[in-house]
Amino acid sequence: MNDIRRTILWVIFGFSLVLLWDQWQVFNGNKPTFLPSTKPAVTAPAPTTGAAGSSVPSASAAPGASAGAVPTQAAAAAPKEQVTVTTDLFKATIDSEGGTVNYLELLKYDENDRTKHVVLFENGSPATRYLAQTGLLNQVDTGERFPNHLTPMAPKAGPREMAAGQNTLEVGFESAPVGGLKYVKTYVFHRGDYAIGVRHEVVNVSDQPRDAQLYMQLLRHGTVAASTMFGTNTFTGPAAYTNEKKFHKLDFKDITKGKVEPPPAANDGWIAMVQHYFVSAWLLRGDPASEGLKREFRVKDLGDNLYTIAMVATLPKIAPGATQVVNSTLFAGPEEEKKLEAIAPGLDLVKDYGIFAIISKPLYWLLNQLHGLIGNWGWSIVALVVLLKAAFYWLNAKAYASMAKMKAINPKIMEMRERLKD
Repeated sequence: MNDIRRTILWVIFGFSLVLLWDQWQVFNGNKPTFLPSTKPAVTAPAPTTGAAGSSVPSASAAPGASAGAVPTQAAAAAPKEQVTVTTDLFKATIDSEGGTVNYLELLKYDENDRTKHVVLFENGSPATRYLAQTGLLNQVDTGERFPNHLTPMAPKAGPREMAAGQNTLEVGFESAPVGGLKYVKTYVFHRGDYAIGVRHEVVNVSDQPRDAQLYMQLLRHGTVAASTMFGTNTFTGPAAYTNEKKFHKLDFKDITKGKVEPPPAANDGWIAMVQHYFVSAWLLRGDPASEGLKREFRVKDLGDNLYTIAMVATLPKIAPGATQVVNSTLFAGPEEEKKLEAIAPGLDLVKDYGIFAIISKPLYWLLNQLHGLIGNWGWSIVALVVLLKAAFYWLNAKAYASMAKMKAINPKIMEMRERLKD
């Protein structure tokens, strides 16, 4: 009777683990492992759909192409200027074309061979390209373009290096009027902080109101690191979050196949590009007006192993002579769980523990609590091992007692085997 009860309890326990694991996978933006949903996948709207001129300009489009491609501008042939910025955490290069950070080196982190620092953003070949871009879209189908990430911008005068004792460094870029709008973008670097403030000022220099959208886009190559010896790997690729739909991972392969479902339009949320140990993310934060803007989430396969995820925010109508200011944050740095958690809801979920997340995440939380008390990671690990040993002491004691009983009756079993051979 006891054996039957024990078997039933083990079955219930095992089934509970299956359900718990599936819900954990869904919560972290993965597909259920054991009980897949029958809901059909919805193809994400490509950035080139919708009203003419409202899609994010493609970096690979040719000048003079149709709506959604690079706009034809006489100033596009202007020579580009590379502005080098140095802080306590970053060495960055900002291109005057669109005011885009096309190189970002993390000075506190080395590659595995320790011969160079980790480089997050890079505007090299498609195999290594990784950029954070912003610009404006024309919300109205007038055929008129606004400044975007391919528009020439003039760097503003000012320091380019964070001096000793200096806590903030501002580097600004300003475009000429395009479609009646002038776009001013200012990067605000803070000492000891991987969250870079980005202030967007949209100035209406025309005599008519303008309806514009601000897009914040992450472009990255689709190369994913090889699996470990156990056949596991952490997630690499775009991700999005809204309060309603929570954390969404958007796999590169699914984007190519058109089998992704980005969150629907919302008044909150953020986008990110995740890789092992490091992450970049665009967030609207800094004031209630910016944080409450309605935004859309878009993904696209650009071809040539390049992918984008964009957050497109609709701005209030801009009156003639008026300026619309939007404050955003570009996070570019390590996946430090507690710091990410403090920046935005759900941002800590970009730290991917792989298939062992249900075990690893609680253990990391406990280890972090011990480190807060002890202040040394080595002794914190020792304390964690002692706590785990203590937690499983009763189970181990039962196992040892059972083994001792088996050892005690083992001679009798051997004697019975010898006596009852047939």
